[in-house]
Parts: sequence; structure tokens; C-alpha cells
Amino acid sequence: MAIAPELRAQILLKYKNEHWRIGTIAAQLHVHRDTVRAVIETDNVMRPQLPLRASQADPYLPFILETLAKFPTLTASRLHAMVQGRGYAGGSDYFRRIVARHRPRPAAEAFLRLRTLPGEQAQVDWAHFDHIEVGKARRPLMAFVMVLAYSRRIFLHFTLNARMDSFLLGHVLAFEAWGGVPRVILSDNLKSAVLERVGPAIRFNPEYLAFAAHYRFEPRPVAVARGNEKGRVERSIRYIRDNFFAARSFTDVDDLNAQAKIWCDGPAATRRWPEDDQLTVEQAFEREKSSLMALAKQDYPLEERVQVQVGKTPYVRFDLNDYSIPHTHVRRTLTVLATPRRVRVLDGQTVLADHPRSFDRSQQIEVIAHIQALVDHKRGARQHRATDQLTQAVPQIAELLKRAAQRNYNLGSITAALSQLLERYGAQPMQAAVADALARDVPHPNTVRLALERAREARHLSPPVAPQLSERARALDVTVRPHRLDSYDALIPPAAPAATPPDTDSNDEQDKFHE
Repeated sequence: MAIAPELRAQILLKYKNEHWRIGTIAAQLHVHRDTVRAVIETDNVMRPQLPLRASQADPYLPFILETLAKFPTLTASRLHAMVQGRGYAGGSDYFRRIVARHRPRPAAEAFLRLRTLPGEQAQVDWAHFDHIEVGKARRPLMAFVMVLAYSRRIFLHFTLNARMDSFLLGHVLAFEAWGGVPRVILSDNLKSAVLERVGPAIRFNPEYLAFAAHYRFEPRPVAVARGNEKGRVERSIRYIRDNFFAARSFTDVDDLNAQAKIWCDGPAATRRWPEDDQLTVEQAFEREKSSLMALAKQDYPLEERVQVQVGKTPYVRFDLNDYSIPHTHVRRTLTVLATPRRVRVLDGQTVLADHPRSFDRSQQIEVIAHIQALVDHKRGARQHRATDQLTQAVPQIAELLKRAAQRNYNLGSITAALSQLLERYGAQPMQAAVADALARDVPHPNTVRLALERAREARHLSPPVAPQLSERARALDVTVRPHRLDSYDALIPPAAPAATPPDTDSNDEQDKFHE
């Protein structure tokens, strides 16, 4: 990288005149340490050579050069220990500078400029553009980028994942945008394309091979750690970051993709074509378009396929969310087919549910009919169980319920009331009470209750207590019979007879006697 003359002069001024350290210069001028060091070393090389002072390392310099020639990546600390074992007494800091000065530099690698024929090759790669929030979920924002190697025409599509279905969907959208298919597609060694690679031996992803066979292109991964072989898509990604995504605002992924399409057809297409200054990328693409292979006549299935195990609740879990299914298919293994727009649940070839896809998390996406059917089934099941118990204990209840249904009574409340009466009084009294209600042609629980009460009072029995009541409630639920009040008269002793007042004659006689 070229260093501006003004920056070079400032570095040398601070280093020579002000005696600043390299780290201080780098921090204050906002440059890298290596840049400062390169300027200083270049200045030392360019100025007249001065005689160097003798150093303690001079006798060991041949050994150092020989060792670095054999092991060019050997660390300076290890080399310092080796020289110390041979009698070197100098410090490690100065020795590191000696090793850095004499360490052989690897030769710079030169590359040939690759040229391709029109329609011959496209290059593809993923690019990560931070994350976005979708409800409570934090999703990665991924960009699928495909570039035609001849014309440099860019296709750009953003997704919320980099899975296989999104990878194949990006290919299809690019083919449709260009109106054709290139003969070779150069990709990195990502798992969507290459499952395993040992030297020249490559084991492709079978799904990607089937997709390539459908559209008749050759998938070709680049060599390991040789990203320069697909440099046109790498430079296009950097161009997208700087000229499209930087400081761009958008509401959601659909809005971002709409803006990306306008940008690909506009500024990215009207830029100068690198091979000829007189042409634009769009004009070069018009030359290349006729050389592309025709699109396949049939669409390739792009849905993501996942096998899911359904639990006790009528939902399948897919991509952080739950999707409802009919309750008749719980405890089974079903198939989920998902696109960026829809989620379908299948049992074999039968479609059980079709939902809009959600990229949020912990959401329940439901069809109201699925949940209502389960509610109705549960309610009906409870009613059927109670009816079976009643008819098994008292067969005549079936006739009573039939007559109640003919009169449009609420069978649920009737069944619940009869169940409570059966629990309180037992089966034998219920049979007589139900028979009495049928004889009166009043199919209602109140008629049965009155018949049971009359029979209980006739036998002078206390009211039954529901078994689910607590002991305290049972003690309070006691009927007290009133007694006759005249029985309390026996508790009062009889009154003594009143004394008779004496008459006058007797008193006179008594007075006389005293006299």
C-alpha cells in the first residue's frame, strides 16, 4: 500500500526530531504500527550506509542465517535460546531485532488475470450483514450473491438464514433474473455444495448435485484457501457493502430485497465494465445473455423438508415456532415442507395444515378449526363418558335422555345433574326415581330429585352427603328434626296447693283459748 508523502514526512519528523516511540506515532496519527515501522526502515535503507557498531551477535550471525534458511518460521525466542546455549550473553529485545532484519521474506505470489467466455461461468458466495430483530428472535441477515464472470452482472438476495433451501432459491432467482443459466458455477467449499474434500477428491452434497443436474450446470468448488479463484464475487461483496448496504435503512427483508433489485438494475448495472471503458456492465450483459443456457422447463422443488415428532399437543415445532395440526395426528412423525413464505405439514402425501411462516420465536401459529375441533372432541368425550356410566348403572336413563333431547333440553347439564344424584343416592334408588320421572313423562333431573327425596323421607332417612365433602362440611350438613314442645312440660315439677285463709269463727275460738 502506498504511503502518502505528507504522512511519511510527519512520521519521520516525530521519530527523528521529537523522538516519539513507534506506538505513540501510530496512536497519534491513527495509522498502524507496521506502517510507521515501514517508513522508518525505508528511510534507514535509503540514507547512506553508516558503519555498524560491533555487536555481541556478530559471531553467531552465520548460525542464525543458516538456521533461518532451514526453518524460516522459527520463533525469535526459540532461536535466542539456541544461541544462548552456544555462549551468547546478549538480551532478547536486541536479538529479536536482529532476527527480524535477517529473517527471509516469502516471495510475493503473482496471479494471472482470469478471462472467461460469455455465459461460461458464474461465481457465488454468502455474505453476512450483521443481525436483525424479528419480534423476539434475533436472526442473521445473510446475502446471497451471484456474479457473472464475463459481464460482472450482480444478483443480490437477502435471507434470514444460509440453509440449503435458501441457497438453492438464490440460484433459481438469479437464473430467472438473467433469463438463463451459466455453464459453470464456481463456489466456495461450503456445506451446501461440498460435504467432504480430501485433496482433489470431492464429495458433493447430493441435493446440490441433483439441483445442478436439473438445470444442467457444472458445480465447481475452488481449491481450499484459494479465495482468489472467485475474486469477482469477493470484490462484488465488498462493492455491495460500500455502495449499497452502507447507511441504508429498511423496514424488513422484503423491503431490503426490493431495494436490492432496484440497485442491481440501476447503479450496479450502469457502472463501467472493467474490460472496456466504453461499455457498461449492462451492455456487456446484453452481449452475454444470448450465450447463457436456457432455463429448465419444470420447476425444481425448493421446499425445506424436515421430519418432526408430534407430542401430546396438536402442534409441530419448526424453526423456533409451533404450528397447529389436527388433533387426530398427535404422537406421530410428520413431514414439514417450508418455504420463506409458507409452512406445510404432511402425513405421507396428505396435507394436514398450511400456515404462513413466522421468523419470530415462541409463537403459536394456529388454524382456529384445529383448536375448535379438539375442544369439541374433549367436550363430547366428557359427555359420552358420563352418559356411559349413567346408562351402565341405570339403563332407563337412556330413555330419559332420549326424551330430553326430543324436547331440546341441554343434555350436558342434565347428564351432570344425574351423575351427581347417582353419586349421592346410589343406583337402586335412582332406578325407581327415573322410572317415576318416565311415568310422569317429565324427563328432567328435578323430577328425579323430587322422587328421590320423597322416597328418602318416606323411609325417614337423613339426606345423603356427597362423598367429596370434607368432614367439617359433613358435620354441618345435618338435618335437625323439630320436637313437640309439650314434651318439655315433663321437666317442670308440679306446683304446691295454695293455703286456705282461716275463717272468723275459728280465729275467735283461738283467741279465746289463749285468753
